[in-house]
Amino acid sequence: MSAVTPFLWFDDAAEEAVTFYTALIPDSELVTIDRYPDEVPGMGGKVMHVHFRLGGRDYLGMDAGPQFPFTEAVSLYVACRDQTEVDRYWDALTAEGGQEQPCGWLKDRWGLSWQIIPDRLVELIRHPDPDIAHRAVQAMLRMRRIDLAALEAAVADG
Repeated sequence: MSAVTPFLWFDDAAEEAVTFYTALIPDSELVTIDRYPDEVPGMGGKVMHVHFRLGGRDYLGMDAGPQFPFTEAVSLYVACRDQTEVDRYWDALTAEGGQEQPCGWLKDRWGLSWQIIPDRLVELIRHPDPDIAHRAVQAMLRMRRIDLAALEAAVADG
């Protein structure tokens, strides 16, 4: 079977972003990095190709200029065990120019979209009791960072 690997097009900060991501996410590493030769106008020394792993999954990336910025059409989903984990990822990824978005989504400082979602939210929105599921969704829609205590309070208020 052929391997399918996400490939991320960065403007000009692939190495900085990959270094940050691999330090933040457990079981991650920078595998290889190749640079454009100095003879390539405007690109000499920038990242031509980077292979890295996030949470044990392979990714590829490159510096290629601003022609195709990231959009929310593609995001990285982080399943979190608890509020501490949500807060750690949220704080790190929104720092230094990241942007909070609704419903547990954010954009990091490079413009890449992430979903920082606690497992409990998924459990609640899939709850067999439709009233609980509805209250969970309604609470989530009012949030940016998912707040588990507020979520639990919202579903208990039925």
